[in-house]
Amino acid sequence: MTTPLPFTALALPPSLLQGIDALGYTAMTPVQAQCLPAILEGRDVIAQAPTGSGKTAAFGLGLLSRLDPARTGTQALVLCPTRELADQVGKQLRKLATGIPNLKLSILCGGIPLGPQLASLTHPPHVVVGTPGRIQELAKQRALKLDGVRALVLDEADRMLDMGFEDAIRDIARRLPKDRQGLLFSATIPDPIRVLGHAMLRDALEVSIDGGAQPAAIEQLFFEVDPARRAPALAALLLRHRPASAVVFCNTRADTVEVVGSLTHYGFSALALHGDMEQRDRDEVLVQFANRSCGVLVASDVAARGLDVEDLGAVVNYELPTDPDTYLHRIGRTGRAGRDGLALSLCAPRELPRAKAIEERQGGPLRWEPLQPLSGRAGNVPAAAMTTLRIDAGRGDKLRAGDIVGALTGDAGLHKDAIGRIDVFATRSYVAIARTHAAKALAALREGRIKGRRFRVNRL
Repeated sequence: MTTPLPFTALALPPSLLQGIDALGYTAMTPVQAQCLPAILEGRDVIAQAPTGSGKTAAFGLGLLSRLDPARTGTQALVLCPTRELADQVGKQLRKLATGIPNLKLSILCGGIPLGPQLASLTHPPHVVVGTPGRIQELAKQRALKLDGVRALVLDEADRMLDMGFEDAIRDIARRLPKDRQGLLFSATIPDPIRVLGHAMLRDALEVSIDGGAQPAAIEQLFFEVDPARRAPALAALLLRHRPASAVVFCNTRADTVEVVGSLTHYGFSALALHGDMEQRDRDEVLVQFANRSCGVLVASDVAARGLDVEDLGAVVNYELPTDPDTYLHRIGRTGRAGRDGLALSLCAPRELPRAKAIEERQGGPLRWEPLQPLSGRAGNVPAAAMTTLRIDAGRGDKLRAGDIVGALTGDAGLHKDAIGRIDVFATRSYVAIARTHAAKALAALREGRIKGRRFRVNRL
């Protein structure tokens, strides 16, 4: 087994080593070790790598190493399929750039008002992370100038094509300098992705990180079900294994809504995540799931791109996906960072050919277990540990997480252990409170002050 190489083996500037330390990275993952030397040399790269493989740091270190903070104008552009993934990538790039003074990074995505984004571009960012539709719109309006871009990254390229962004991506690429670097990262490399990559990149190095054989830490169980009894079978599965948090993947948006309805009926705390939701609703669903105010997230594949939840207890396939790569991408969200993972799959008789394809992809037999669907009401359903409070104030009001903690542990009298994750957005903030203390915290924040001011506070 090859010993992982340290990041110090690369010719990285000290400012980036500071960012690596801030993220707690020590040794390179396989995708980083195979891609970074070529990226740092300025080569174009096409990389196939599964979720959780460390690809953001791979392209992030590459594009940040070429930045000149003293030069105005946008020098790097990262395209992502969804707002959630763009937010996640932007946060990680900011941490990697901790040691680079005066770096400006902007996240520009659809689904939110255009006005504030136009205003932010009066002082051009060095790095832009965004979705293809909004980037194309801003470029056409000449609000976002791309003539100084040195590096273009296509992240999750397969999903961007699935979502119909190919024309927008090609249009954006035509607006960039011919000599810029191109980096394409994708969980799968079907023929359309390969064609796109070779059309937009020059003499690209191709790297493939095997996502086929999953680590032994992920236990995979399959259950054959009557399609008419799929919902009670799902409830029975969650009660049997009782994961602290679970993502249930559905193949259609309509299924996500129906599944949440049935799980709620059985007493589970469940929320849906799909592409038809307003951005604020999507943000609030992700906040509640990440801070343990919701135990089950029911999502479509595209909506779940960018989902970043530590220590995810289980991934459930409500229905098997149509191809093995999507299955492997789904279950790769559990069992990360050396933790044990659990992947549970419901399979109707007509889906057995899909199960066979997964078996062939993994090179070994699947493990099947019997399952008796629930008949009637569920008993002893685990409640979510936390409750989320929304404060109608955020970064624009100079509000910080420490201010919220101070208000809760001061006048409100809460112990710090009753306070969970805090997320501060531009105009609103969210704080997770232990369920048994939520009413007290809500009353105290409504009656008291945060940083000397009163703000509207509600329970989600």
